[in-house]
This record gives sequence, C-alpha cells and structure tokens, in this order.
Amino acid sequence: MAGTGVETEQAGWSSRWAFILAAVGAAVGLGNIWRFPTLAGENGGGAFVLFYILCVIFLGLPLVLSEIVIGRHGRKDAAGSVAKVAQDSGVSTNWAILGGIGIIAAFCILSTYSIIAGWVIYYAGVMGADFFGALFSGDPFASALAGEAPEAIGGRMDSLFANVPLLIVMHTLFMGVTIWIVARGVLSGIEKAATYLMPAFFVLLITITAYGAFTGEFARAVSFLFTPDFSRLTPPIMNQALGQALFSMSLSSAALITYGAYVSRETRLPPVAGMIGLADTGVAIVAGLMIFPIVFAAGLDPAAGATLIFRSLPLAFNAMPAGALIGFLFFVLIFFAALTSSISLLEAVTAWAMRRFAWSRHRAALVAGGAIYAVGALCALSLNVLSDVRLLSFWPSFAEADIMNALDGVVGTILLPVAALLTAIFIGWKADRNLVVAETGLEGGLFALWRFLIAWLCPLAVTLILLFGLFPGLLGS
Repeated sequence: MAGTGVETEQAGWSSRWAFILAAVGAAVGLGNIWRFPTLAGENGGGAFVLFYILCVIFLGLPLVLSEIVIGRHGRKDAAGSVAKVAQDSGVSTNWAILGGIGIIAAFCILSTYSIIAGWVIYYAGVMGADFFGALFSGDPFASALAGEAPEAIGGRMDSLFANVPLLIVMHTLFMGVTIWIVARGVLSGIEKAATYLMPAFFVLLITITAYGAFTGEFARAVSFLFTPDFSRLTPPIMNQALGQALFSMSLSSAALITYGAYVSRETRLPPVAGMIGLADTGVAIVAGLMIFPIVFAAGLDPAAGATLIFRSLPLAFNAMPAGALIGFLFFVLIFFAALTSSISLLEAVTAWAMRRFAWSRHRAALVAGGAIYAVGALCALSLNVLSDVRLLSFWPSFAEADIMNALDGVVGTILLPVAALLTAIFIGWKADRNLVVAETGLEGGLFALWRFLIAWLCPLAVTLILLFGLFPGLLGS
C-alpha cells in the first residue's frame, strides 16, 4: 500500500515500549544535551532549572498528551490527523493549518539541525582518531588533542566553519543516514533505530556522568544546578525556561502527532505522555550533571553560552585523563540524540508527502530529505561564503541574522509558538469533549485539571512566549 500514500494509516509500533523509545528519541536531542546546559549555565543554574521543571509539568506534559491524542485519533500525518479530529468534532477542517505549521517547522528545524549535527560528527571523528591512535600506541588513557595549544583547540570551530567542503560532507553524511532510516519504514527503520540507539544513548549518558562524578567537581555541579538563587529569575530568564520546557520535548514540530498516529488503541496515553516528559526532563538534568563537573574541574566558565560544547569542552578533554576516550564517547552520545530527533522531523514531512502526493515511502523520504538537504546546504554556506546575506534585513529582530540564524529564529520565535498556541486552543476548546475523553482515558478531577492546563494555562504561557519573542523589549533586561 506504500504507493497509495496511506501507509501512515496502517503502520504501527510493534509495542507500547517501541513507541515510548521512539517518542523519547524524538524529544531527546540537541535541545537537551546542548541547549539546556547552555541556558542553565548562562542563567545561573538552580532557579532556572526549578522553573524549567515546573514548566514541563504544568505546560509541557498537557501539550505532549494533546499531540499524541490528535495523532492516534487521526491515524494520518499531522495535518491530516488534525483535520480528522476537527471533522469528527463538527468544526472546520481548516484547523489542519496547525499541523501544516508543524510540518513546515519540522522541515526548517532539520535544515539547521543537520548542520549542527555535522559539527558533532566532525568532533566525534577528531576525538575518535585521537583515542584509537593513542590506543594503538599503548596509551588508552591519553588526553584529547594532545600537543595542541589551547588557542588551536578553541579555534577548531572557526577552521571548520571556513572549510566549505568539510561542512557539506558532514551535512551529507547526517542527512544520508536520516533519509535511509526513514525510507525503511516505521518498523524496519524508525522503530529499529530507536530500539538500538536509545539504550546505547542512556548507557553512554550514565557512563560519562559517572566519570564526571568521580573525576570532576560533582558536588559543585549539583550545587550549581539545584541551589536556586531567585534573584536571578528575571522575566527574560523565565521566558527562556518556559520556551525550553515546551520546545525541547519536540512539541509543535508535528513529530509527536505523526508518531501518535502509529500508536495502538489499547495503549493508555497519559502514562506514556508522563514517561516521555520524565525521560526528556531527566536527560536534560543528567546532561547538566554530566557536563558541569567536567567544566568546573577544568576551570572553564559555565556561562560560556553556545560555545560550551564545541569550544570549551574540547579544552576540558585535553586537560583530563582519558580525555580522548571520554571526548569520543561524549560526541557519539550527542550524535545518537541528534539522529533520533532528526528521524522524527523527517518522518513528519515524509508522512505528509506520502498522503498529499500519493507517493511511496521511499520517494517521499528521498524528495523531502533532498529538499531539506538543499536548504541545509545554504545554511552551511551562511557560515562562510554567504555570511553577508541577510534574508530578513527588513525585520528589526533578524536584521543582522545570517541565513541559518534567520531560519532558526523564525521557527523558534513564530512557527513553534503559533503551532503550540493553536494546539492548545484546538484541543482545549474546539475538539469534541467525548472524543478527547475517550482518547485520553482521563476522568473526573484528572480530566478537569488537564483541561484547565491545556485550555487556559497553556494558551496564556505560549502567548507570552510569542509576544516576548517578537517584542523582546517588553521584558526589559
């Protein structure tokens, strides 16, 4: 039936655990391993982390459940599933636009995501070459990048950005693997990848965290992450924590709606949504406990920002015993997280293309992936030969943004908040109550609490993200 474009209505996960692994893989990505420690470091740790957790519980989880509900009832791609819920609720099928916005967001996110994942592949290769070279020379506990000056180590990112062929090769490798897995289908591709990659991811996460606990300044990291200084919790920081909580869970990018379409009717959705949220948040917290002991032990600045992973940590791996091995495992860990998320993003676009154009899965994955690859190549070039191009020079918020940052900014500032806001309004106010009760399985007080969160609190919070993203001056400093 692949050629009819309706595979999404017939495919399904082999088990409840297969769906959980795939959904956790979709949620756990660079946002957890890279962006969360970056934001926690920039914003003083404890108070940011506490507010982030509260946002996950009261805002993220209701939206996770809502998106899975839409997908399971609709049994189609994101836009088709929303249209099905709308039709069965007796409201306009134009609500499908919220699924369409998510699909566009998934397309744009993966275009930039693949470039960053290419950086991860580069550093994994550098650290791996160091480790295996040291291993064959009889020194498996050698530090990373031995013999290189700190300035040279920190300058590797600049050298990578200037190397157009290398950037394109890394981008090609990552997108090639992603397309290959999605083209193989739900069971043979996506589920099998999640079944192998996610356990390996958690083993590596625990291993590196344990290493940092024994060799780094673990107590200082715990204090940094869990001792709140509420004087640091300013409105801009609260807004960042709110945005991170909502969007690190792969919300609003059509991924969870698409994956929800493959969930069996026998699966109880609230516990599954809870497990996804718990795993996603747990990984973010553990990632902080993995990274900051190493950062503190090396005397690095936890507020180094976006450079923390790619500039600062290689310096730490250079200064620590077995740094080459730990550095290699660390970037392999990030690669696994990036790949499982990229698979879900491409699947969201592929499922739509299969239904919209009646394409086979192979053709849809190749065309969708190829289009994403082309936009990603432009993003890669914006780091060098197209660095002076300003696509949104007319827009004050993005006037100085290059192609990659402009695309990322529009997605984070507009597309994701709008999709989240429409989802909350649609499920909270437009979807048939009996349909929602039947899909969620919630009753009585639990249903009332969930509906309050999705119908009232989520729209308010996401509206604030949207307004403050478009008009950052509203928050002050």
